[in-house]
Amino acid sequence: MVQKLIILSALVAVASAVAILPSPGYPGLALPGLPGLPGLPKLALPALPAITKIAAPLAVAKVAAPEPYDPNPQYSFSYDVHDGSTGDVKSQQEQRSGDVVQGAYSLIEPDGTRRVVEYTADPVNGFNAIVRREPIAVKAVAPIAKVLAPAPLLPAPVIAKAIPAIGAIPALPALPALPALARPSYAAPLSYLHG
Repeated sequence: MVQKLIILSALVAVASAVAILPSPGYPGLALPGLPGLPGLPKLALPALPAITKIAAPLAVAKVAAPEPYDPNPQYSFSYDVHDGSTGDVKSQQEQRSGDVVQGAYSLIEPDGTRRVVEYTADPVNGFNAIVRREPIAVKAVAPIAKVLAPAPLLPAPVIAKAIPAIGAIPALPALPALPALARPSYAAPLSYLHG
C-alpha cells in the first residue's frame, strides 16, 4: 500500500512539473551546448505597460533618549479619602529627598479602630515601619434588645367531656381520662449577648 502511495505521489509530481526549455527564440533562456528544441511554437509575450515602483517611506523607530540622571531626586505628595456612603476613610503622605523616603498612611479597620503606619526607607537601614492602632470616636448605636428564652411549655391535663346528642345523632360515650405524661425537666436555652 505504501508503495502505491509513493508511486501515485511521484506521478502527480511529474504531471504538475513545469519544464523550462531553452529555445532559439529566447536567447536569454538558451543554455550553451544545448540546441533549441524544434517543433515548439514560439510564444509571444503580451506587451505590458511599464510599472513604476514607488518606494514607501520606511518607518523610522525613534529611540528614546535616556532621561537625565538626577543625583538628588525630590518629591512630595499626599491625599485623603473620606467617603461617607461607603465608610472608606484613608489618607497617605510621602516625601523623598535623595535616597531617603519618609511617609505615613492611615485607614479605618473593620473593627472601628484607626491603623496608622509611619515608615522610612534609606540605603543604610532599609525599610522600617511603625504601626499604631488608635481608637476613634464611636457613633452612638441603638442598643440591641435582649432576647429572653420563652418559659418551657407544660402539658395541660386532658379532660374528657361527653358530647350531648344533637337531633338524631346518638350521644357518644365519655372518654376516660388519660394519665398525665411525665416529661423530663431541662434548663431553658440561654441567649448570648455580645456587648
